Amino acid sequence: MSIGFETAPLVAWWLIAILGGAALALSGLALWRRSRGAWARLCLVAALLAVLINPIVSEETRKGLSDIALIAIDRSASQRIGTRTAETDAALATLRERLARLPDVEVREVQIGSDQRGTPVVSTIQQALGDIPRDRFAGVILLSDGRAADVPPPETMAAAGAITTAPFHLLATGQPGERDRRLTVLEAPSYAVVGKPVPIRIRVDDGEPGERPADGAQATVTLAADGGIPVARRVPVGEPVVLVVTPDKRGPNVLEISVEAGPAELTPVNNDAVVTINGIRDRLRVLLVSGEPHMGERAWRNILKSDPSVDLVHFTILRPPQKQDATPVVELSLIAFPTRELFEEKIGEFDLVIFDRYRQRGILPANYLANVVTYVENGGALMIAASPEADAPLSLYESALAPILPARPRGPDLTQAFRPALTPEGRRHPVTALLPNAGKPGEEAGWGRWLRMSDIEARSGNVVMTGAQGRPLLILDRVGKGRVALLASDEAWLWQRGFEGGGPQAELLRRIAHWSMQEPDLEEERLRAYAHQGRIEIERRSLKPQPPPVEVESPSGARRTIPLEDHPDGVATASVGAEEPGLWRVSDGTRVVTVAVGEVGGREMADVRATLGVIDPLAEASDGSTRFISGEGMPDLRRVRPDRPAAGASWIGLRQNGAYEVTAVTQVSLLPAVLALLLVLGLLVGAWLREGR
Repeated sequence: MSIGFETAPLVAWWLIAILGGAALALSGLALWRRSRGAWARLCLVAALLAVLINPIVSEETRKGLSDIALIAIDRSASQRIGTRTAETDAALATLRERLARLPDVEVREVQIGSDQRGTPVVSTIQQALGDIPRDRFAGVILLSDGRAADVPPPETMAAAGAITTAPFHLLATGQPGERDRRLTVLEAPSYAVVGKPVPIRIRVDDGEPGERPADGAQATVTLAADGGIPVARRVPVGEPVVLVVTPDKRGPNVLEISVEAGPAELTPVNNDAVVTINGIRDRLRVLLVSGEPHMGERAWRNILKSDPSVDLVHFTILRPPQKQDATPVVELSLIAFPTRELFEEKIGEFDLVIFDRYRQRGILPANYLANVVTYVENGGALMIAASPEADAPLSLYESALAPILPARPRGPDLTQAFRPALTPEGRRHPVTALLPNAGKPGEEAGWGRWLRMSDIEARSGNVVMTGAQGRPLLILDRVGKGRVALLASDEAWLWQRGFEGGGPQAELLRRIAHWSMQEPDLEEERLRAYAHQGRIEIERRSLKPQPPPVEVESPSGARRTIPLEDHPDGVATASVGAEEPGLWRVSDGTRVVTVAVGEVGGREMADVRATLGVIDPLAEASDGSTRFISGEGMPDLRRVRPDRPAAGASWIGLRQNGAYEVTAVTQVSLLPAVLALLLVLGLLVGAWLREGR
């Protein structure tokens, strides 16, 4: 209950001020002139003003409100290490019991998980405080290992908001002075040129970051690329170390870096790290050797020149040596084409060699073509767009290239019109699968016809397209470490010109070229896996239908066999739930791919040692405290006034705010109507009598 004095004016305050000012001025004038009855009139004016102001006595009936204490429970991944979960549950039970014994205290609880940043302690508590009135907030008790990702630095502690308006106490799980070996990637590139070494900076720690042990201890670090054979190296503990890696393929290169277990281990999770480097080609060098000029000669040149990453060397034979004409010598080129330099000294520097409608005409000696064979066997790429008269003695089928060609001529050229078609293998091969307007199996493709092709017979490789009379049109083959593509027609330019509707000429030639250069996305036999929305999506490309199931290994070592669902385009798929964060492995028996789920070696598990230092600034700003449960035990709970300390050696305090709500209000006027009337009339009569004497 509370009693107070208030006013309830009968008229506006501005009107009371005007009337009061005028009355006081007149009364003052009368007093100055010593007029009879001046004091009586002054008392009358005061009484009238008091009636207008209407003073009242207000009596409130109040109900005390309980204060609200918030218990924040850290359930992040680092809290599952050792006995921390058991410590948290035991401390939570004790807090609930002791808080229940405190009068006028309401208890609320909030669970704190983890995200990509780590453990969001401050943001989670701020959200929980959103519906707690500030005048009832008694304080926060945090049960955690002390690892928080969003505690602001002391100079910007205002960003913590309402958390610092009441005591913030940390009851830490774990042990003080814990040690744990961990691997940290300090610097790693996101992109790198294929075939060029790049540095990765790492550091191995057993204690504080950068702490060097007195005995100069070393640890063994292993590096494995794309699930391959790991390479080991000894590195000093506590010092930054540079590892040099060389991406060997275009696209993602997944590097798994691991360190052996240390003398003190809390968890092995932070002993591993995954770095993904996207390999890119700096410049692609292509050697295009054109024979007899024809309508499609510029098709290759236009496609290759349109790619800014391609350096094209175009060797065009406009006139064979044996041709005699009357062209003056001064009009001929005096700069000899560097044939020897290209085909002997620098052939290995090219990523792709293309022979477009080339025949033996005495330009390239046999030993130059033999160098091309060696180039392919060592990993080079060769593409041949066959010339007419494939069965002629001067064709490439009769040259030094013959041993690596995937076909041989059967007879004269086929000069009838035909529509290119995909073979069953072609519908599954990444070069030709899903080409636009290819049609469904058994249906004719929606492409324009070609008018001529070489009559050849395949002897190796994969026939992915057929032409006239069902003869092989496009053959893709592997030779040694390299690849050979053979297109048995020079009529692809008809598609570019839109003949009978045209066709996907540019896309087909681009895919052939990139497959020849071993583009990872165009591999016939390929295993791919990636993380998406908490699952691992698996893709197994194969030329053979119904590929066998794959084996999936979780970060904890659990293995399971997953069947694949085959599709007509040559890709079999499966989807697996990825409950565990970490490095997953998928294997088809021959290939192994690694998938990083979550942030492997990320912030949450990067440093799992229990600590008070991270929360200390927050506790100091709120007059709270931090302590280890294991060392000091559970503290007592007390209620403290806002101006008193909120923690002691063996106790922590919750603020006693004294908040209340008003349940009823009783108001009594000091000048009720009858009393006011009698007072005014009495003073009026008194003034009249005084003045009448």
